[in-house]
Amino acid sequence: MIYLKTKEEVELLRENNLLVSATLAEVGKHVKPGVTTLELDRIAEEFIRSNGAVPGFLGYNGFPNTLCISVNEQIVHGIPSAKLVLKEGDIVSVDCGTFMKGFYGDSAYTFKVGEVAPNVSELLRVTKEALHKGVEQAKVGNRIGDIANAVQEHAESYGFSVVRELVGHGLGHKMHEEPEVPNYGAKGRGPLLKEGMVLCIEPMINMGSRAVVFEKDGWTVRTRDRKPAAHFEYAVAVTKNGPDVLTDFSIIEQAIKN
Repeated sequence: MIYLKTKEEVELLRENNLLVSATLAEVGKHVKPGVTTLELDRIAEEFIRSNGAVPGFLGYNGFPNTLCISVNEQIVHGIPSAKLVLKEGDIVSVDCGTFMKGFYGDSAYTFKVGEVAPNVSELLRVTKEALHKGVEQAKVGNRIGDIANAVQEHAESYGFSVVRELVGHGLGHKMHEEPEVPNYGAKGRGPLLKEGMVLCIEPMINMGSRAVVFEKDGWTVRTRDRKPAAHFEYAVAVTKNGPDVLTDFSIIEQAIKN
């Protein structure tokens, strides 16, 4: 069942998602060569708790940490580790969730570690653009397929591939609600978008093949060809005036700049 949110509930979701954005900004300040992914996880947990929320991912279906941190060929759901040390030229997807006042926040951002190769930089740029293309379609009267198709067409027009096994989702009292939001598909298909729907739109785009491998840890998903993947995620409310993005990447990008 798809739950439509009231304006008051959307504001509570916004509060959570702005905290997720602020947490990702705090993490982004520490993304540099020599830092372990477990250290980034510790920074995030302390920040979330100090702001009156609890980590949304910690313990979720048994997940052991606050953040999903996925490096290079890891697409999503990487487990933070004291052994995984970031190095110059890496890219790292950081997916973060919060729970506060009965609602969840959920967003992801892929960071560069120092200078990255030009083709990797292009992958990040195009993935973020694909996210924005998808968001533009999140309006009353459209369908989920309109979002999915916009993401797919943009990513594939640059020769990149779209992960099929993992999707975006509704967001509310639960971390994952209906409907599923794929990143590929046909226009005009899928559930009708109505005012009050809150969606997590999250392109997962591979530099090479779209084929994936689910690792033996039960969580980490990586590209089969071990080429890099990028992941960006917004929480978006569908309104009669168009998409209302509840996430704020400008906080993250200002932190990186500084």
